[in-house]
Amino acid sequence: MSELPAANYDTPGKEALQQYFEPFLSFFFPKVHPLIDWSQPPESLDKELEQILRQADSGERVADKLFKVWLLDGKITWVLIHVEVQSQYKSDFAQRIYQYSYRAFDLYEQPVISLAVLGDKRANWRPSDYSYKLGGCKLKLKFPIVKLLDYQAKWQDLEESTNPFAIMTMAHLTTMRTLGKPQMRQQGKWELVRRLLEKGYDQEDIRKLFRAIDWMMTLPEELQQSFEEQLNRYQQERQMPLLSNMEVRGIRQNARESVLEVLTVRFEVVPSEVTEAINQIEDISVLKQLLREAIAISSIIEFQQLLSQSQVDL
Repeated sequence: MSELPAANYDTPGKEALQQYFEPFLSFFFPKVHPLIDWSQPPESLDKELEQILRQADSGERVADKLFKVWLLDGKITWVLIHVEVQSQYKSDFAQRIYQYSYRAFDLYEQPVISLAVLGDKRANWRPSDYSYKLGGCKLKLKFPIVKLLDYQAKWQDLEESTNPFAIMTMAHLTTMRTLGKPQMRQQGKWELVRRLLEKGYDQEDIRKLFRAIDWMMTLPEELQQSFEEQLNRYQQERQMPLLSNMEVRGIRQNARESVLEVLTVRFEVVPSEVTEAINQIEDISVLKQLLREAIAISSIIEFQQLLSQSQVDL
């Protein structure tokens, strides 16, 4: 049985940020949350974020979401959210946060709050400021961070919380803890989904959070099928059909569509043979890897070569 991939916070994390921005700040950044006038809905600024990323020209992306919010004093502020999971940014992570922050301010002349969520395994890696001084000139940016690893010691608090990001954090930590241990991951995934069903969320929240957990906690095909059967039995026994077979199986189709959407946005034309090949892939872990490659790869030809190799490996 192949080793499982690490937690993928990119796709589910962005969706969760989009849908649960207020609970996100309340859970992870309680000092920022009360500054905002929540009677005015925050605006997600995807086009502005893309402009900032292009202008910064700093290599790999760090910023994941940008929101426009209104403070209680009536002023407008922008909130940049940075999520780092897989260690790819290392020593220049803080520098890139500074670059995005000053580019946002320079381009749009709005105050910026930069916040970072660190989901990696390096307990001592906690970048929270960027600074330099030279010739009597000194510059420093300090930004709040959250280390998801710290919540491992607060597991009981996570279990008791009804905040959506408590269960997202549990899913992330469980996925990291079960890397290469698919049967343990299946058990951990089932425990989280059962908790989700019993926590008192409304049906729409259950569906949204289930999609995020199912996408994050990838299982090999045979264990995923066993998990789905267990879920169906549980719902039938309790007469609570909140998640249909179609919704559960829809995770795979959503993954295929995500890959194709990224390719279409980046390269405009996607060859029909690529579309057909992607639509035949059943393994969600393979689709997740292809999604990450689609975001960064240089050309559609390179992606086709990668896709051909994936089919050979399968």
